[in-house]
Amino acid sequence: MALHLVTGGAGFIGSSIAEQLLAAGDTVRVVDDFSSGRRQNLESLPGKVELLEGSIVDPELVGRAMRGVDVVFHQAAIPSVVRSVENPQPSLMAGVQGTTVVLDVARRSGVRRVILAASSSAYGDTPTLPKVETMPTHPLSPYAVSKLTCEHLMRVFAELYGIETVSLRYFNVFGPRQDPKSEYAAVIPKFITAALRKERPVVFGDGEQTRDFCHIDNAVRANLLAASTSNKLKGQVVNIACGQRTSLNELLRIIGELTGTKPDPEYRARRAGDVKDSLADIRAAGEVLGYAPIVDIREGLKRTVEAFRGFTQPPS
Repeated sequence: MALHLVTGGAGFIGSSIAEQLLAAGDTVRVVDDFSSGRRQNLESLPGKVELLEGSIVDPELVGRAMRGVDVVFHQAAIPSVVRSVENPQPSLMAGVQGTTVVLDVARRSGVRRVILAASSSAYGDTPTLPKVETMPTHPLSPYAVSKLTCEHLMRVFAELYGIETVSLRYFNVFGPRQDPKSEYAAVIPKFITAALRKERPVVFGDGEQTRDFCHIDNAVRANLLAASTSNKLKGQVVNIACGQRTSLNELLRIIGELTGTKPDPEYRARRAGDVKDSLADIRAAGEVLGYAPIVDIREGLKRTVEAFRGFTQPPS
């Protein structure tokens, strides 16, 4: 029975990874400072999690967290482009300094493999689609700069110290554990909550911007494949997505169908740091990890809407 560490394990993606690890019979340790993670995400897990509360920039805490660990699922970050634009220092500290601490302690502790939650934001707003890992990067926000820098750290630690590393460039992951109440909530939980409450959704831009939305089950599967693959991991970067492009207006239409509503969006000015279009080439993930998406956009939205119905109340 392996012991795994999930940094940011109380967050949306981290807790979903922990859930599957526990279901497989593995032991899970979590580090989280609850700056964005939620305690209820851990309370709902199917098994006991060892929690170390604190920041990944603390080497002593991370040292305790790494003892006896086989694989680190490094999900900890301040997960918001907008928040990083408003306040860049915490984003860069958690991302760059935090990842440096995680990698340095991991290699000193004999950890076999570190898997990084990287981000498609590293590509920036380059017009070429689909996005391929060999393309030049052009990050548009401190968050994106942080994630790209972490990829370089992953590669350097693999080359210098021999620890196995891989960076998973997530494309717009969504699912039931996302917090729709956060000021920095992602677009899908906000749209679904607005539909269920019969409120007007807010769209920044004209709604024709596109994203490669990826249901959480796909992202979790990618992490588990990265942990178990026999391929040598030496700092590779791979896109994790569905290879399908959906505009925000189309997204609203599907959510309207699934909720029995007719969304009437309020369009506002485009936000700084946002990219116009995004679409992933996922061939490298298939070659390196054996990854292929198992849940498409419509099925993922259906599952997410049903989950949100359980706790989203209409206004009184």
